[in-house]
Amino acid sequence: MSAQDNPVIYGTEDILRSLCNSVTRVLSVATQSEIHYSGMVQRITKTCLKPDIGCFVLFDGGFSGLVVLNFSAQSALELYESYMLHMGMDKAELATSHTADEVSNVMGELMNQIVGDFTGKVARELQTHITQNQPKMLVLNKQVMLSVDTNLDQPESRRVTFFTGRHNIFYLELAIDRTEFIKLNDFDANDTPDPDELIAQAGKKSTPSAPSQSSSSEQDDFLNSLGM
Repeated sequence: MSAQDNPVIYGTEDILRSLCNSVTRVLSVATQSEIHYSGMVQRITKTCLKPDIGCFVLFDGGFSGLVVLNFSAQSALELYESYMLHMGMDKAELATSHTADEVSNVMGELMNQIVGDFTGKVARELQTHITQNQPKMLVLNKQVMLSVDTNLDQPESRRVTFFTGRHNIFYLELAIDRTEFIKLNDFDANDTPDPDELIAQAGKKSTPSAPSQSSSSEQDDFLNSLGM
């Protein structure tokens, strides 16, 4: 049976699930701890930045929207500490307050990796392309309403609860235009390169000699085109 006879429809909840899986994958690897999310999702009417640390990123292209991550001080410090210790830092050198610039910088970098992982999956699984802006981090002492600065005709918003390895809580909020992807032709998502695999392969093939400037520039352009 062809795809036209039985189209596969990929909707808002599927996009949300893919994004949630990117959050758990990136944070679990980065912090070497178990990150998981609730099996229930909330329909919400608006997205908000909330205390103690709020982070947001806009994306545009095949579909447009907004991703928000709201961390409590405890969850932010846990993820920051676990990430830095995994990177080989001495615990005595780590920040002890969630208001420290180092904490915001690390959380912003982790969110950048999350959205990068998500956009890579969108290219492979949905055969479309989205771009993102640089994540913005804010240390907050009160709730801030956030509207999507893009054209959304039928916006849909969702909130998902996440749990860290030490059972601290943070939240993901997603606002996107109501959309459905219908499969017209059969294709193998694996035919589209995974940026992580490309980088790993490039590392295995590298030689002691330094690459030429032109080849290095070509590689940078290629990785940039993949959202890396």
